[in-house]
Amino acid sequence: YWIDPEFGGELASPTVIMQSIINSDPLLERLQEDERQGKVFAGHTRDLDGFLRADFEKQNIKSFLSVSVFAHGHLWGTLAVNDCVAEREWTDEEEATLHIIALAIGDAIEHSPSDAHASEVIRRTMLQASLDAIVVIDETGSIIEFNPAAEKMFGFPRSDILGKDLLDTIVPIYYRKGYASGAEYMSGRGAPMVGQRLETVTQNAAGEVFPIELTATEMRVADRRLIFGSIRDLRDKLRAEEEIGRQREKLHQNEKMAAMGSLLAGVSHELNNPLAVVVAQSTLLHEFATDPQTKVRAEKVRAAAERCGRIVKSFLSMVRLHPTEQAETDLNQVIRAALEVTAYGARSSGIIIDTEFAVGPLLAMADADHVTQVAANFLVNSQHALAGVAGDRLIKVRTFRSDRGNPGFSVEDNGPGVPEAIRSRIFESYFTTKPIGVGTGIG
Repeated sequence: YWIDPEFGGELASPTVIMQSIINSDPLLERLQEDERQGKVFAGHTRDLDGFLRADFEKQNIKSFLSVSVFAHGHLWGTLAVNDCVAEREWTDEEEATLHIIALAIGDAIEHSPSDAHASEVIRRTMLQASLDAIVVIDETGSIIEFNPAAEKMFGFPRSDILGKDLLDTIVPIYYRKGYASGAEYMSGRGAPMVGQRLETVTQNAAGEVFPIELTATEMRVADRRLIFGSIRDLRDKLRAEEEIGRQREKLHQNEKMAAMGSLLAGVSHELNNPLAVVVAQSTLLHEFATDPQTKVRAEKVRAAAERCGRIVKSFLSMVRLHPTEQAETDLNQVIRAALEVTAYGARSSGIIIDTEFAVGPLLAMADADHVTQVAANFLVNSQHALAGVAGDRLIKVRTFRSDRGNPGFSVEDNGPGVPEAIRSRIFESYFTTKPIGVGTGIG
């Protein structure tokens, strides 16, 4: 807004009314003094109060940045940019850019032979320095303005795109059908874009379609109808929102795993006590029994109880949150532990598990708990993949040492395999194609 009457300007409201508002709101009086001293006015509407906050909220301003414009050695006006979508922290680069524009405006005013020329210089400077892409079309849909930010966003040189129809350049092909020109497209049929702030998509020179926020305004210049479009690329914003969503889901899953660990810790304690009794009693029975058949049965009971104890321990280790601890680990033993945890599910589903273990200890520097969890996840995934397979269903588990001497293991099944469409995503955290309760995507 202009505040210097010497240049034909006036306050945003009649002087008497504005002065009355200033007298009742100390913040406005302090703001005017800061403007005279050339101080930057920046922040968020929620941090204001009084008339200024009410006025900004009415305009839907979330964050603001304002600098003073000086001409002929005194305050001529202010130049401000506002974010009406979301709160933002203004960067040093944005503040410096606004200062440069303000200096250019002041210089243009001082050296301008006429107000009309000054207005043109101001318009051109603001257009060139805008961080948003600016595209202006006339009533025929031809592009008559395309600022540097638009060149960067769309990949079209300004000299090449001026005069071309909006519909043939930055409107996606599948949106063009039924429209005679870019002007008709912007005006719409039942849902006009002009006068709206909306999210839509556009297309660059390479044919890439991407999301944008578009603010379209109609202007009348010398009896010509122009449509002014301010465009902001939403790709970074959407990527940030997706990342926030992924981190939130990751935190949620970690909390669930921590809760499960606490639950299993209590359950394992309750199970281990009676299992210890079973092991002890079966050992005594085996020692004192005189009947060979009783000794065999006692040994089977003891072995089964010890296996139950190992399964409980394996479950607990897989959900317990602890730092990675690498140590010399026998990969054969680790895979056998994973098979103990998952074998029942395979047997109950009629799946055959074929194993082939390397001869002797297969030693590797690894975290045994983590490798057990990985192997168990592979085995469970194979079981799920075979659920809908007719005929013989087979899982092959193999441990080996590579040609270079590195230990390894493989899990192979005769299921349908991973669809081509999702192969690039199978290692993303929490990506899963399974219904709720079957998989979390943390394998």
